[in-house]
Amino acid sequence: MKINSVITGTGSYIPALVKKNSEFLKDTFLNEDGTPFEYENDIIIDKFKSITGIEERRYATSDLTSSDLGFFAAEKAIADSGIDKETIDYIILAHNFGDVEIGSIQSNILPSLASRVKHNLKINNPNCVAYDILFGCPGWIQGVIQAEAYIKSGIAKKCLVIGTETLSRVIDPFDRDSMIYSDGAGACIIEAVEGNGEAGILSHANQTNTVDECFYLFYGKSYNKEDKSNIRYIKMLGRKIYEYGLNHVPLAMKAALDKSGVGIDDVKKIFIHQANEKMDEAILKRFYRLYKKPVPQYVMPMSIHKLGNSSVATVPTLFDLVKQRKIENQEINKGDVVIMASVGAGMNINAVVYRY
Repeated sequence: MKINSVITGTGSYIPALVKKNSEFLKDTFLNEDGTPFEYENDIIIDKFKSITGIEERRYATSDLTSSDLGFFAAEKAIADSGIDKETIDYIILAHNFGDVEIGSIQSNILPSLASRVKHNLKINNPNCVAYDILFGCPGWIQGVIQAEAYIKSGIAKKCLVIGTETLSRVIDPFDRDSMIYSDGAGACIIEAVEGNGEAGILSHANQTNTVDECFYLFYGKSYNKEDKSNIRYIKMLGRKIYEYGLNHVPLAMKAALDKSGVGIDDVKKIFIHQANEKMDEAILKRFYRLYKKPVPQYVMPMSIHKLGNSSVATVPTLFDLVKQRKIENQEINKGDVVIMASVGAGMNINAVVYRY
């Protein structure tokens, strides 16, 4: 009997605190060498918005951590699927920085965030194995790929895959790139479904490039040279990442789609990691150019305008919002083929082709 890996439930948690671009007007932004920018903040912010598309972003309240956000999203996914939580075989949780509490300079990953979520879900079954993965922004999609492997090998029937992050806790306030990052969580239940139905994961592709690309995203000191603390913040080589994404993500998407046996004209939606609007648009154009096709209208839903870049949470959150028809002019219907793709620290890329 054929076994398909089917997403039977989704959930997301969008934090309550809204930070608009205008709230950065009084901030002090510095160059990497600590010198001030030659432009006023209103010009810096307008240029930032024109490139990234971000108008506002969401931050978690001070009483919540990444594992809390992941728990909220997981609860919704379990309820949406209708399964008994005690029948979950694996909890795979993707993050990058662990639980970072307000006022702390340390990341807390003892115990793992997946174990914390299992604890908060009050799952008693010891055979429900919970673990974390670190794969940069593509972490949640990589968790989906791992769940598919468990299901196809026969060792699992139900997996909970979570992506959760509080990037607002690891940003340098003197770095203008700090305006990109946000907090959030998304989750799904993937089940083994027997039968000849077409729904499920059709194929995937992934890569890690580390020769020249390893440190395009890294931990670095504040741009404020008067800061003598030993605190490190998330830093990135934006131009390098843009070029890397443009050169590699379309090829990964094509590799996955070609393996699936599905034609490009049958792809209804593409859920790309919400890193940068201009980059995502460029990736999409290059992907369709590989097939000598124009980009269809409404094929790429976007949430970055209001939610910012929440790393591992962007794709599952976006998928959940479209599934719930909470994004204008966007919906998915039974039988639709979608592609999920991401790029991030490592440098890592991946793509999954899925029939809804």
